[in-house]
Amino acid sequence: MSSTVRISLSSQKLLKELSSRLNEPMQAVLDKALESFRREQFLKETNAAYGSLRQSPRAWKEEQAERKAWDVSLSDGIED
Repeated sequence: MSSTVRISLSSQKLLKELSSRLNEPMQAVLDKALESFRREQFLKETNAAYGSLRQSPRAWKEEQAERKAWDVSLSDGIED
C-alpha cells in the first residue's frame, strides 16, 4: 500500500541525497529513518518511565526486588 505525504523541500532534498549516497530507493531510506526515530522515542519514553519509578522509593525497591527474582532464571542450568 502506498500513500502520498507532503514533506518540506529541504526534507525532500535530503531524502534524495541520502537515497543517492546509499544507492537505495527513497522509500527504503525513509522507512529506515522512521524506524530509527520510533526506536529513539521508545527509549526516551522508557527512560522517562524509569525516572518516574525512581522518584518513588517504595516503587523502585519493588522493581529492584522483581529484577532480583528474575535474575535466578539466568542460571537455570541451560547451556549456551
